[in-house]
Amino acid sequence: MTPRVAPYGSWHSPIDAAAIAGGTHAVEDARFVGDEVWWSERRPTEGGRTGVFRRRFDGAVETVLPAPAGARSRVHEYGGGAWTATSDGTLVYVDARDQRIHRLRPDGLAEPLTPHIRGTSYAEIAVHGDEILAVREHVNEHSVSRDIVAVPLDGSAAESRDAIRALVAGSDFVAYPRISPDGRRLAWIAWDHPRMPWDGTELRVGEVVDGVVPEWRTLLGGPVESVLQPEWRDDETLWCVTDRSGFWNPVLVDTGGTMIREAVTERETGGPLWNLGARWYLPLAADRLLLRSTFGSDRLEVLEADGTRSVLDSPFTSFELLDYADGRVLVRGGGPDLPGGLHLLDIADGSVEIGAVETVRSDFEELPDAAYLPAPVERTFQGEGREVHAVVYPPRNPDHVAPDGEPPPYVTIVHGGPTAHSQASVNPVFAYYTSRGIGVLDVNYGGSTGYGRAYRERLDGEWGVVDVADVETAARGLVAAGEADGARMAIEGSSAGGWTVLSSLVRGDVFACGVSLYGVADLRTLIAATHDFERSYLQGLVGPLPGAEALYVERSPLTCGEPFERPILLLQGLEDPVVPPAQSEQVRDALVAAGVPHAYLTFEGESHGFRRAETRTAVREAALSFYGQILGFTPPSVPELSLWRPDQAVPE
Repeated sequence: MTPRVAPYGSWHSPIDAAAIAGGTHAVEDARFVGDEVWWSERRPTEGGRTGVFRRRFDGAVETVLPAPAGARSRVHEYGGGAWTATSDGTLVYVDARDQRIHRLRPDGLAEPLTPHIRGTSYAEIAVHGDEILAVREHVNEHSVSRDIVAVPLDGSAAESRDAIRALVAGSDFVAYPRISPDGRRLAWIAWDHPRMPWDGTELRVGEVVDGVVPEWRTLLGGPVESVLQPEWRDDETLWCVTDRSGFWNPVLVDTGGTMIREAVTERETGGPLWNLGARWYLPLAADRLLLRSTFGSDRLEVLEADGTRSVLDSPFTSFELLDYADGRVLVRGGGPDLPGGLHLLDIADGSVEIGAVETVRSDFEELPDAAYLPAPVERTFQGEGREVHAVVYPPRNPDHVAPDGEPPPYVTIVHGGPTAHSQASVNPVFAYYTSRGIGVLDVNYGGSTGYGRAYRERLDGEWGVVDVADVETAARGLVAAGEADGARMAIEGSSAGGWTVLSSLVRGDVFACGVSLYGVADLRTLIAATHDFERSYLQGLVGPLPGAEALYVERSPLTCGEPFERPILLLQGLEDPVVPPAQSEQVRDALVAAGVPHAYLTFEGESHGFRRAETRTAVREAALSFYGQILGFTPPSVPELSLWRPDQAVPE
């Protein structure tokens, strides 16, 4: 069939917002349990809960943790390590509703293992003998504390906090509790305010004496060295990753702190610890590691005993390593030609071929024909004295072509964090735009991980400056290459990405409009209201208070003195503890005062990151309609978003 000529943005697409929202059930974690594969996935059509499922040895798939229960930790608000399983098939999980640890036996009997204490949560739980090792967090209006604890598996602590044994505390944050094979020592990662875990952490080891760790020593790390993921090689030595070279790389260290082996390259095996328990390598044997190795895209590598690395042939460019057993690896992720999901790899012979990748669970219920999916291209744009990395997703639809000479509109995506990292992948949300004739530019601005510490530290003290300059550099570069319409460039981002959206719109002249999902707008009110994990984050990104207060005022979109002049769509969860609704409400009020067209949509029951299918559908449709109204095209079959305009009454 001959493609129909139609303006960019007006193309008919088979990719539906409701189908994306309800049919996307992202896998979150997985492990081998005997001969079975167990995994957790987010269920948008079930209130956004995280369920646990298993594939039996005969291939049958069963629900392990049914609705309405969900496995989700609120430690640091971002959680991680919210479930595990015993060898006999008992599920142990942190229930999202009460944050207690529960167990669900194979016979279906569920019972709590920890008492209900308001403000107490657990994360990174792991079975160790007849106990559960976990990171515990307790938050109240006066204080925050965290420690590493042992919880009895027999349920004796369900009504008694005294039955929970605290092994070690002594720092603001703890992670990665690891008991040595002989049970004599505990290793863990610790850090204190004002550092974030990608700034500086310490690898600590201490003897376990009568069930506690009274003393310890620091083996690696410090204020400007980030050490992550310790794993015992034997009773006396540990693997971990450290960025002392400028890139996270594996090292082997003994319990006396002596470095035995380093495997340094200018690639990253490590990343930002937003979710506790994240893994960047898996031990295949005592001296052989499987690595997630990153510079822009990910690739699989094997680190051999002699220090050499071999790159494995695989379809993955964006993935996480989850578990290894008997020559089999569980990987979450995908690539430009492999949809995201949970995949099983056979590496018994040391190689990975595309044919050896088995998809256990796709993230997507159903994907459209590949002809409607964009073909991502990694690009590097040259700014003033520095490179800016990005991924470009051009418009693509086999049923349509644009009129000759018409450049497409583009949406510039700004990831959150700001230490996150975007990679080329199959992305139905991006395809929702590109199949309608709207390109997507996904920018890894300075501050992103995946390119080494120096690239990450470009943002230190420069948040609201470097990130804005970098997204503008990438957008201008695309326009200069004749690939995008300079008059129809939009910008979209969530959380820290929303900050860059708002900052770009009040300071720059590149973007015609923007969409901010729970974006930061006022640094002073944010630091007063945000949660403990990030309460010192701004000291590194902007500067310490009170000395840097003038910078906080100057950088914040709401207080910088520059007026809002470009239309904005604001999207906000009403239960967000990280970026509270007051931030978006203040932006809305400023837009009304300035007479700028805008819309402000709020969502009951949503927190920091939208989980429910109905919310995610509304967000996509609202954003597309917004772009159409501002950039001058009519997207078919999309409800029209009601924009506030100056001739209307002031919204309540």
